[in-house]
Amino acid sequence: MGSRSTATSDPLTRVLRTRRELRAALADSRRPVGLVPTMGWLHEGHRSLFARARAENASSVATIFVNPRQFNEAADYTQYPRNEARDLTMCRDEGVDLVFAPSVDEVYPTGFDTIVHVGAVGRPLEGAARPGHFDGVATVVAILFGLVKADRAYFGQKDAQQVMVIRQMAGDLAIPTEVVACPTIREPDGLALSSRNVHLSSEERAAAPVIHRALMAGRAAWDRAERSADPIRSAMRSVLSEEPLAVVDYVSAADASTLAELDRLSTPALLSVAVRFGSTRLIDNELIDPS
Repeated sequence: MGSRSTATSDPLTRVLRTRRELRAALADSRRPVGLVPTMGWLHEGHRSLFARARAENASSVATIFVNPRQFNEAADYTQYPRNEARDLTMCRDEGVDLVFAPSVDEVYPTGFDTIVHVGAVGRPLEGAARPGHFDGVATVVAILFGLVKADRAYFGQKDAQQVMVIRQMAGDLAIPTEVVACPTIREPDGLALSSRNVHLSSEERAAAPVIHRALMAGRAAWDRAERSADPIRSAMRSVLSEEPLAVVDYVSAADASTLAELDRLSTPALLSVAVRFGSTRLIDNELIDPS
């Protein structure tokens, strides 16, 4: 007798554990295919990505994989929230056709010895704060793009630099998957939805919306016709300084194409911040487009 498949299914969603199962399921899937890569602990932001993937494609695929290669600290990896049963319920509720939820060994089999490194756009901001992070991101997404061969892949704009790194990687490696950035989904108080928000204490959660207020202060300065970057950065820092629990990693006003820090905002710019609340590090951004 052959070994029993590890795939499971319900009327709408098939859950696949191996590359072989995924390839077999995709062979029977209608095109175009939309892909939503995730690390699980899904929230309403992911739900919006699933909905768009379903709306724009004949078939949808979600991946649930906590990628160890993009974590700088082992503790951060082990403490990353996980609840597969809850995640699969959301995928089924959203009508996702296929969910690829592999083990680490399935993604990185014995002997795996390749790193995908994206250059300039991956160096500043998160690249500087978390050395090697984007190598892990680019490597795992290249694997997923190669396995799924999706027509489109959907990512949240909250991780703007990540989107830029993945888009650069796909273009450079001639991967035809279109990388689609989708709007950030926020709580009513402005806090961007993130799987890491679960780690915030009640006091930290109450303080965290200062991130969005800071970004809005930067935008407000630009709306008042301020074009010098330093006053815009200062406006963001001023708001952040009012919150005692906020420990700032960086405040940036950078070119939206290269992420080089700007002296003046005469071209599309990305305002971004990284802030720690206790042991939880959160990022967010706001796009400024002079046109």
